[in-house]
Amino acid sequence: MVTVLPSLEQAYDDCRAETAQWAKTFYLGTLLMPPAKRRAIWAIYVWCRRTDELMDSAEAQARPVEELSARLDAWEQRTRELFDGTVRDGLDLVMADTLQRYPQPLQPYLDMIEGQRMDLLKHRYASFAELQLYCYRVAGTVGLMTQEVMGVDPAYTTAPWSDAPDTSEAAVALGIANQLTNILRDVGEDRGRGRIYLPLDELARFGVSEEQLMAGVVDDHWRRLMAFQLQRARDWFARSEAGVRWLAPDARWPVWASLRLYRGILDVIEQHGYDVFNKRAYVPKAGKLLDLPLSFVVAQVR
Repeated sequence: MVTVLPSLEQAYDDCRAETAQWAKTFYLGTLLMPPAKRRAIWAIYVWCRRTDELMDSAEAQARPVEELSARLDAWEQRTRELFDGTVRDGLDLVMADTLQRYPQPLQPYLDMIEGQRMDLLKHRYASFAELQLYCYRVAGTVGLMTQEVMGVDPAYTTAPWSDAPDTSEAAVALGIANQLTNILRDVGEDRGRGRIYLPLDELARFGVSEEQLMAGVVDDHWRRLMAFQLQRARDWFARSEAGVRWLAPDARWPVWASLRLYRGILDVIEQHGYDVFNKRAYVPKAGKLLDLPLSFVVAQVR
């Protein structure tokens, strides 16, 4: 049976719609980019979402581990073939176009698939060192996937006194910061799937048991634990800021906006008294719009 591919424009618009539906804060930031860059970011987002759905969709959670493992193997092979030029559907079409416009290595994509493999059997993390590897694989890799799209300010790459800056460390840090924010926001949701991403040694240090977490107990022990976790996430956001100043002018504003808006989720968690079991933390639309001018001002400072 011959597969009829959509037009490139239609395939990109499908990615736009999916990004707008599932990543509202992130999508708002992409609208500040020039068309070519925003479309590439939408394509990469949807590829990452497809990868995540192999493990975290409602349908996938009902499947046996062996089947999920086979799906990941097949997705890895398909990804390798995509980088070799094989196009099967609309997502492949936009990814191939993105890779042609913004060449990048295969490894971050394979690392993200490895992150999904961690979710197959690993539902607890003994220490932050273990969690950091997971965060790199499922989110830090996104920074590496998108850094070529963002680009570096020509003022730094063409000046005779300046070497081209490496934004990789900051890109990874931003991905890890975003993932830590996701983990803190989604503690209640993850417990419903039998998963605890907060490091077990830190739960013990603050006097919080697994049973209390699963029961959604919000007491002084829990609040101190969460305050510690939020500060760590903010520290990772701070590490990422060092690299934003190197970005191309048309990327600095959207990246600053996305960074500031996502970091704002941490503030909302605090405002909710660290109750992530009964209250969903998100930045209201009005708050997002009000922050855009501030992000623009910050983005002007190199």
